[in-house]
Amino acid sequence: MTVDDAYAVSTPADSVRLYREWAETYDSDLVERDGYVVYLRVAEILLRQRSRINGAILDVGCGSGLVGAKLREGGIEVVDGIDISPQMLLEASKKKTKDNFPVYRNLITADLTKRLAIPEGQYAGLISAGTFTHGHLGPDSLDELWRVAAPGAFCSIGIRSTHYVSMGFSEKLSVDVAEGKIMKPDLVEINMYSAQTSKTERAGDKALIVVCQVER
Repeated sequence: MTVDDAYAVSTPADSVRLYREWAETYDSDLVERDGYVVYLRVAEILLRQRSRINGAILDVGCGSGLVGAKLREGGIEVVDGIDISPQMLLEASKKKTKDNFPVYRNLITADLTKRLAIPEGQYAGLISAGTFTHGHLGPDSLDELWRVAAPGAFCSIGIRSTHYVSMGFSEKLSVDVAEGKIMKPDLVEINMYSAQTSKTERAGDKALIVVCQVER
């Protein structure tokens, strides 16, 4: 499986089918073979606020647990993960800290096109690496993320640049700022793949990391 298969996803059911087949080799295919680095960058940005984060982090579209592992390595103590794929959550459940504790406190199967089975105001931080890079998930899914975040929660959300433009994320974020849901975000542009990537046709792919705080 390749990232091109992921970019072809157009429905939640497509995502479930794709990651059912890809889960066991996802880390080696995407990180080791293709040089994917978005998960490192979103984690680095959130970890800069570590001393100001008092509570659990929600890893949105946690997949196999790459982001959660980096957060725990960086000193974040409590991370929950949600993902649409049970097989990817199984891989995430295998991730351990250096002290051999599970990386994730809770792992939840969730479809971000629907209401999450999470009470509002639960999380001191939100992070997402690959959820908003392709397919069916557009900016309307952000409403549920703001809802489950506590006031003042720090957010580091990666969005593939072309997806950001085509799906209207800029307009949505502007509305959310105007409505007092979030503070004005910073946008950090990054390369999605390392300079050594074998995916030469993807070497120039960019992502924007939305860095903000929840205000409501």
